Amino acid sequence: MQAYGLTEARLERLYRLDRVNPKRARSYQDIGKASLYGVGVCVPLTEVAVPVLSYVHGHTGVPLTGLTVGAFLDEVAEAHGDREALVSFAQGIRWTYAQLKQHADHFASGLLRLGLVPGDRLGIWSPNRAEWAVVQFAAAKAGLILVNINPAYRVLELEHVLRTSGCKALVSAVSFKSSHYLEMIETLAPGFAYGPQSITSQPLPALRHVIVLGDDAAYLRYRDVLNLGERANSHASSGLSVQSDDAVNIQFTSGTTGLPKGVTLSHHNLLNNGLQVGEATGIGISDRVCIPVPLYHCFGMVMGNLACLTHAATMVYPSEAFDALEVLHCIETEHCTHLYGVPTMFISLLGHEQFRAFDLSSLRGGIMAGAPCPTEVMKAVMTQMNMTEVTIAYGMTETSPVSFQTRRTDALEARVDTVGRVMPHLEVKIVDEQDRIVPRGESGELCTRGYSVMSGYWGEEQKTREVLDAAGWMHSGDLATIDAQGYCRITGRIKDLVIRGGENISPREVEEFLYRHQAIRDVQVIGVPDEKFGEELCACIILRSGAQVTEDDIRAFCRGQIAHFKIPRYIRFVASFPVTATGKVQKYLMREQMSRELTLPGQRAG
Repeated sequence: MQAYGLTEARLERLYRLDRVNPKRARSYQDIGKASLYGVGVCVPLTEVAVPVLSYVHGHTGVPLTGLTVGAFLDEVAEAHGDREALVSFAQGIRWTYAQLKQHADHFASGLLRLGLVPGDRLGIWSPNRAEWAVVQFAAAKAGLILVNINPAYRVLELEHVLRTSGCKALVSAVSFKSSHYLEMIETLAPGFAYGPQSITSQPLPALRHVIVLGDDAAYLRYRDVLNLGERANSHASSGLSVQSDDAVNIQFTSGTTGLPKGVTLSHHNLLNNGLQVGEATGIGISDRVCIPVPLYHCFGMVMGNLACLTHAATMVYPSEAFDALEVLHCIETEHCTHLYGVPTMFISLLGHEQFRAFDLSSLRGGIMAGAPCPTEVMKAVMTQMNMTEVTIAYGMTETSPVSFQTRRTDALEARVDTVGRVMPHLEVKIVDEQDRIVPRGESGELCTRGYSVMSGYWGEEQKTREVLDAAGWMHSGDLATIDAQGYCRITGRIKDLVIRGGENISPREVEEFLYRHQAIRDVQVIGVPDEKFGEELCACIILRSGAQVTEDDIRAFCRGQIAHFKIPRYIRFVASFPVTATGKVQKYLMREQMSRELTLPGQRAG
């Protein structure tokens, strides 16, 4: 049964549109006496069932800011310069806001002295380190566009990101885990290590400088650029030359087809989303936010860094990448008040053998996002970790990212069954296949409009038009419902997308890579349920006649070429795929079949 009703606000809207008879609607609240014009007749509103539509807007909240990221940092440093801004626990680095601003000013000036100009793209390829934040704020101050590169990327993905965005400079770590970054860069830009002069690369014609986060004097080092800016005895200001609507960031996100697309986001997009997320999370000036989520993702750099900046709170990085023991140690030592993570991270913390040896009483709240949270996990987080104010957030890179978030006082059921209510200053609607808003409670595609929506995919106008319509609505590809109280539930996906532990993976991207293997005739990649990561990849492969290939051979083919999380966990050799009468592959049937064969838990929607 559909929910119907007519609020005062809706009646006012009808009145303004001249759809209400003003002679009989003497008072907006006198619904029984108002009338709605039909076709040639006057019909009393009490006789008309008006559906409450799945449209919500955040009409309250702190005002938006028109400042740039750099200007906001300047203001915070002036007002709270002696407050701790950033702690990199593993590096032993501890900076105040005044020190963070100084590092950002010097590095920004150094980048400009190298020859970069406002609008140029600057890539960063590194795990979580203090330098990551400096580069983020320095790029914003210099008017550059920061290009985030996933630390797990390999050569092909790196080339795609750098070439597509036209990066003029790249800041890179030396290595991380099994990734030897400088070796991979060398394959694309041979000879880049021979000093700080401009380099040339045929695969990457725009690239001029590689800045290394290391000590080897054979490279142009991070410290060299920092010193270059310091010697200039000047800093990059956040003046009128940089505007809040200027692009400041490109984040590559997987979609349903092909390689990742570069989401282009402005100062206004990101800074305001950080501001609103910080408010909803309850972050204050004396709070310390533990950020074990990756900085290359919106979760780290916006919900983490910018939420802290806009509230003069402290950013705390426990380690270069998530390590449960390091996170627990960091929370206790640094007296963190908030913790971020995807559900798998919280599960790892709760299940660690030394969990009960740490004092987590300083914790109060935080954010869990990236995948649905099991009820028992949420209960344990709230009780055993003292995070009674933990919130759930939902969004997408294209919306900076958060569109919905639970409130700190929401009931347990709301935190596990929904993604909360719409964020301030945003509009959301749920539409059917004809783009018509559906009644409350009905499922449809979730669309977002407002300050947070991207300007588009970098250099890809056609793909932008496919998701961003003329009215400014960003079509998410997610199926959702909105109930009478405004809470949103994500019920599935229109897009053929796999979400593994918070990482969006395009099956098509993995399929196109696997097609390069000479033994593979056809391949379909699907997501199957997984208790730890939510979903795992499964590749169903049809081999060429006479080919002799094992599952391990396929995985070995992938290693070093694509990110580890894109390598299918399950590989099955099949004779054919289920198809429709018109020959379209029925991936939902493949998911059901593989879930049964692999004896996996109940299949997720989508």
